[in-house]
Amino acid sequence: MSSKTESPTPPGDLPRQAMPQVNTLSAEDITAALKAGFADFLARPVMSGFFGLLYAVFGILIVWSLFRLGQLWVIIPAIAGFPLVAPFAAAGLYEMSRRRQANISFGWADILGVVANQRKREMGWMAFVTLFVFWVWIYQIRLWLAVILRDASFSDFGGFLNVVFFTPEGWLFLLIGTGVGAILSAVLFSVTVIAMPMLLDRETDFVTAMITSVRTVKENPVVMLTWAAIITGAMILSLVPAFLGLIVTLPVLGHTTWHLYRRAIPPVQG
Repeated sequence: MSSKTESPTPPGDLPRQAMPQVNTLSAEDITAALKAGFADFLARPVMSGFFGLLYAVFGILIVWSLFRLGQLWVIIPAIAGFPLVAPFAAAGLYEMSRRRQANISFGWADILGVVANQRKREMGWMAFVTLFVFWVWIYQIRLWLAVILRDASFSDFGGFLNVVFFTPEGWLFLLIGTGVGAILSAVLFSVTVIAMPMLLDRETDFVTAMITSVRTVKENPVVMLTWAAIITGAMILSLVPAFLGLIVTLPVLGHTTWHLYRRAIPPVQG
């Protein structure tokens, strides 16, 4: 099915469709999806790595800008919350996997054209959802910083790290901030993990896509939570070497997410 459309579609204007069926998943589905994801990456490593590189450079620029602006307290939550926007950044990777799976040839213009076209489709509304959760993440950190560490003073990044990691107030700050962050991450994962590739794959409204995504997580909790844990671990490890691990990790996770979506949601008939 074509993933292009001619004009922007306001939310809710697409015709209502029956909710897609959700398949039962197993650990074997994650294994098979990972193998297919790696195969997609190895088949087009330069193109796949390009999307990972863009994401890594964006992360580096965010951290550099925060240092320049003196917003030291934002650096850790920004780095920790940065992976939250990864699903939206993977649109090009989903399209590459979709075309390879359908044996459709493609070049740079084809993939970049589809990525650019997403601003006219329902995935654009999902971007608002993703970025909204990211900003909630940042501002809840600011709230706990003001409430818990109000008497602390730090004039440099080292001082901030010392307060956060080596004082009782800092430990409480980390505990509460991590707990709230885990909840926000779980919510965002549930509404996007299937919704993002689904919106690229078919013409449906973003509310239906989010509901389908939540249903998939609800009906396959162990498998989907395992996949969430894999994503979290891989992204954390990727951020350590100055975001550069994302050049490989983001493409592989993006391609794999596409194949897991295909296993979770039967294709449109006809």
